[in-house]
Amino acid sequence: MRIAILDDYQNLALQSADWSAIEAHANITVFGDTIGNQDALRDRLMPFEVLCVMRERTPFSGELMRNLPNLKLIVTTGKRNDAIDVATATELGITVCGTESPSTATPELAFALMLGLARNIVAENASMRAGGWQIGLGQDLAGSTLGIIGLGRLGAKIAKIAQAFDMKVTAWSANLTKERCDELGVEYKDSKEALLRDADFVTIHQRLSDRTIGLISTAEFAQMKNTAFLINTSRGPIVDDVALIDAVNSGEIAGAGIDVYDREPLAPSHPLRKCDGLLLTPHLGYVTRHTWDVFYGQTVEAVLAWINGSPIRVIKAN
Repeated sequence: MRIAILDDYQNLALQSADWSAIEAHANITVFGDTIGNQDALRDRLMPFEVLCVMRERTPFSGELMRNLPNLKLIVTTGKRNDAIDVATATELGITVCGTESPSTATPELAFALMLGLARNIVAENASMRAGGWQIGLGQDLAGSTLGIIGLGRLGAKIAKIAQAFDMKVTAWSANLTKERCDELGVEYKDSKEALLRDADFVTIHQRLSDRTIGLISTAEFAQMKNTAFLINTSRGPIVDDVALIDAVNSGEIAGAGIDVYDREPLAPSHPLRKCDGLLLTPHLGYVTRHTWDVFYGQTVEAVLAWINGSPIRVIKAN
């Protein structure tokens, strides 16, 4: 049997779990890069019966899977992977399994970005290394208003942390109810515009869907304070890149912390890399030691369970 581990950018998959029981049954190949060209991707994956994938790095369309006749099992990190056509996989007899997904790492990064922007950490660090001293005036989180777009599992954790910082917390999303906000001690906003107008920081915690693509664009930036910051650790296409760059360059908003992008890895020449006022990280929201231990440890469990004829955490088509 041949097994491939995909998109292991940092070459940590084999170090994050004990794969020895699998190695008794199969040969494991690790790929550290992502291939966008579908023909090249098909040729790479053709020999493998089992693919262990990092969620949403490599998309698996129905067409791709139909051209992988050896493929029998996909194990993705996370409880769902919107980049896998699960319905077609099921039709083809390909089992798709997942893992649990810790929910602490992304909220922590959101606050790291928030604090980095509020206290101008990158520029102050550069000044210190150049022999300088203080160069800016920071902004307090305490007393500031945090607007959360999406108050699900991650948004709720963000709210709790923000309250510990003595921030005023507001929330909005298309399906959010006042009852949900009341449960969490959060002020309900009945429109996106109302949330954006009042917030000193705006953080996004929504799934990518047809409804959320371009959710924050030119009109939304015009609603925000010129002292406000945007944080996106959710999905790149939720925020319009061109509109974001224009808003920051024109002073329409004070800046943004961005961890997610339309296409990843972000192209070296992408205009976001050259925009002052942006604090950029390379999709670090879920890249922590604990998360990797869960992801790859449970990937091993899932592969072994499938080998033994009893798949676990099977993902079904919606």
